[in-house]
Amino acid sequence: MRDRCYLVTGASRGLGAVAATALAAGGARLVLAARDRDALERVRAGSCHPEHHVCVAADLRQTEQIAGLAVAAETHAHGTLDGILHVAGGGLGLREPLIAAADLETLFRVNVVAAAELNRRLVPGMVTRRSGCLVHVGSIAGSEAVASVGYNTVKAALSAYVRSLGQHLSGSGVVATGILPGAFRAPGNSWERLEAGKPDVVQKFIAERLPRGRLGEAAELVPLILFLCSPAASMMGGCMVPIDAGEGKSYAATG
Repeated sequence: MRDRCYLVTGASRGLGAVAATALAAGGARLVLAARDRDALERVRAGSCHPEHHVCVAADLRQTEQIAGLAVAAETHAHGTLDGILHVAGGGLGLREPLIAAADLETLFRVNVVAAAELNRRLVPGMVTRRSGCLVHVGSIAGSEAVASVGYNTVKAALSAYVRSLGQHLSGSGVVATGILPGAFRAPGNSWERLEAGKPDVVQKFIAERLPRGRLGEAAELVPLILFLCSPAASMMGGCMVPIDAGEGKSYAATG
């Protein structure tokens, strides 16, 4: 990762912050993006060589802010951005099965459109340089109905997007890929909050769904993310890689 430059969305907390810290430890320069600038600054300050990283406060539901983030990323990378780690997303607490159109549109914008729009703006430069990686954080909910209707739907759409984009970019030098995590704990994520507020619900889920008897940890996802962010992942184009410790039941390896 040394001297490579990555944009990390959702970098203010959770998996985004954990992955960003690991990339920085490997010598990468980072553009850290999320809505909360103060939280981003804390992540930057706690990373190796904080002077090598910049923070950009951006609401990825807003197209004009995505455009500004893309410009900031190219500027910090001096026109040679090496990769994008798309962590921003989530279910936003929208659990109604008969989900309202506006809520579904919001979920789609946060989980799919934001990544697609950043890619649209930044991938052409990578193609010109014939080098780059796009790593998208999906979910096992993208390949089986294990969560809310809205979340399942948009994560399935993200998997379809990555598979299709990966095929399109094959041979360009740019690798589009991602991961399909099972349930995992990370600072500030939904599982950590649920465990704090309703530990009995979490224990019931673990007993019924997790063969190894515990939640995953964000740090356990990091080695796979680092691999996908590296040139060694050149054969992974279009692949959404399950990482769920046996929680998932789908045979479809790519979502």
